[in-house]
Order: sequence, then C-alpha cells, then structure tokens
Amino acid sequence: MTWILAKLFGRLPIGWMQLSHNRSRLFAALAGVAFANVLVFVQLGILGALNGTITAPYALFRADILMSSSDANTLTDGSNIARVRGFEALGVAGVRDATPLWIGNIEWLQQNGSTSTLQTFGLDPERPEIFQPPLDETVGRLQLEGTVLIDTATRGVSSGDLAGIEQGSAYRFEANGRTLSAIGTLSMGGGFSADGTLIASDQTFLRLFPNRSAAAPNHILITVEDGIDPHVVVERLRMALPETVKIDTLLGAAEADQQYQTTERPTGIIFGFGVLIGVLVGLVIVYQILSTDVADHLSEYATFKAMGYGQPFFLGIVFEEAIILAFLGFVPGVVISALIYNGLSAATGLPVEMELSRAFSVFLGTLLACAISGAIATRRLAGADPADLF
Repeated sequence: MTWILAKLFGRLPIGWMQLSHNRSRLFAALAGVAFANVLVFVQLGILGALNGTITAPYALFRADILMSSSDANTLTDGSNIARVRGFEALGVAGVRDATPLWIGNIEWLQQNGSTSTLQTFGLDPERPEIFQPPLDETVGRLQLEGTVLIDTATRGVSSGDLAGIEQGSAYRFEANGRTLSAIGTLSMGGGFSADGTLIASDQTFLRLFPNRSAAAPNHILITVEDGIDPHVVVERLRMALPETVKIDTLLGAAEADQQYQTTERPTGIIFGFGVLIGVLVGLVIVYQILSTDVADHLSEYATFKAMGYGQPFFLGIVFEEAIILAFLGFVPGVVISALIYNGLSAATGLPVEMELSRAFSVFLGTLLACAISGAIATRRLAGADPADLF
C-alpha cells in the first residue's frame, strides 16, 4: 500500500504511514466512516423510495395536463373537482380530450386472513389511450361491471396467487363488500400509503365507493392536440377557468407532489433530517480521528515547521489521511448499504435500490466531509510557533 501511494502522490505517503502506524485506531476510524456512510445511504434509500412511489402513479397515464382542486397538493388529498370543468376545458383551443379520474383506497381481505390496502383508480374504459402501454391494451376489457386490473407486486401477496390471470383465468376476490374479478394485471408495487394498485372502470369504482359522486372526480386528465406545447394550453386553461381549479402539466404536477411530500410532509422531513444527521456524524468522527492524529504527532509537525515547511504542507498530509479514510471507509459502507437495501426491499416491497448516481454522490460527500474535517483539525498548526509545539 505504501509503495502504491508513493507512486500516486510522487512522495513518501506520510499520511498513510501515520494512519497505519496504529492499526487498531485505523480500523476504528474506517468503521466510523463506514457507519456514517451506511447511515446516509439508508436515509437516502428510503427517501428515494418515497420519491419513487410518489411519481409512479403519474407514470401510468399518457395525459399531458392534470386538472385538480386548488387545495390538492398530491394525487390523494384535497377536495374533489366538478366534472363539468372537463367539459369547459374541451372548449379551450388545443385541448383534445378530458378524462375524469377517481382515486380511493380499499381494503382487500385475503384468503390467509391478512389485509392489503389497494389504491384504486377509476377511469372510463372507453378511453384506454389515456394509459401508457401495455395497460392501454387491457383497460378496454374493464367495461364489464366488477372487472379490474390488479397489481401483482402488491405487498403481502404471493405472485403465485395471481399467476392464473396471465393464462386467462379470472381471479375473484372480495373488497368493500363487492365481488371483483381481476382479468388483467399490472406491476407497480406498494408505497407508503398503499400496498398495491387496482384499476377499475368508473362505474365499478362508483359501486365500490357508493359515497362518491360521478359528478365529482379527484382529478381530470387532459390531452392536447398533436404539435401543441402543453405549457401553452396550461396557460389558456388557467385564463379560462376559475382560480379554484389547479392546472399543471402532468410532469409538473408530479414534481410538485414530490416536493410537497418530501419538504412539508413529516415522512420526507424526517428522512431529510436523517441524511443531515449522517453527514454530521461523519464530520465529527473524521474530525476526532484526524485531530487526535495531529495531537499525537505534534513533535514531528514542529520539526517540519522549524525546517521551513508551511501550512499547505501540513494540510496536504492531513488531506491525504482524509482521502484514504474516505475511500477505504466508503467501500465497506456501500457494500453493507447494498445488503441493507436488499433486505428493506424484500421486507417492505418498497423500491429501495442502490443507484450509481447516489453512490457517486455519497462518495463525493464523504470526500468533502473528510476534507473539511481535516482542514479544521490542522488549525492548531496554522499560527503556532515551533518551539511551542515541542
């Protein structure tokens, strides 16, 4: 290792030699850095899963614009919107179609006695083009009352229980006091508010939720004419409709939903603070390690300073130690985090995945945290007289 670092730095790797001189302290330091990495990775992983489950429902639809009530911050909160707003939108230049969307949660009592919450979407089955492929090919079959598409990745449900649907056999089950027949599937998985997804026709939805009205959907999905910028149509709709209606592109609505839930909802705020705490823990651990190392080698530093070496030389040594700690501590941190991700994903059904961009960001953050800690640790040497250091 010393020979490799000597070739890399072009000089004797003093930082590495100081770190490796006390092996037990080195291993403790690497364990501390790895722990901080794991803490940050876990918080970022869960926060990423939250973001993924927020935007996943939007990806089901091929619409361009989402029309909602003004107090709706997410797909599932806020007041209902009057269906007549969709007919008014059809009179705006550039609007091709307006499709009402109903959303609600139902409890599915399975045969084994467990209960799963299904986020249910109700739409007009005669407009399957509103869905992304391949759903657009199966939604048209939902015109028969009581037929639905069910999520094969529903949390707590064995994939074998729904395997017959792909072979053309309907899967019958009870929900909200109604008998439903699953004649098709989708695969989306559970989130923080539901265990899976169900897609039904608007009529089946209204029978599942008798308190809901056909005149008051949750949202209205709008598609624009070919070749027209959806942002232009959004501005036209905002001018034509009252302020009680919130209008945004589907992508913009998804981004606003994500921002709201990660910055204003308790769940997102908690995980955001978790990331901050992980960074602070890493800073404190690395600072304590490097500060102790500087204190233990004051006489050597004093000798170098008496020989005329300046502060940049000492910063270089401590930065060398910081880079070594960051790299060697990151490797076990990312491996352990990947194993934790697999366990979390298997246990919760959440999309907790190790992304390359996330790993790279955490590594850069680790380097920066170690460099900051190293700079702080060398402050004692900046204005000290060599005679005072002996």
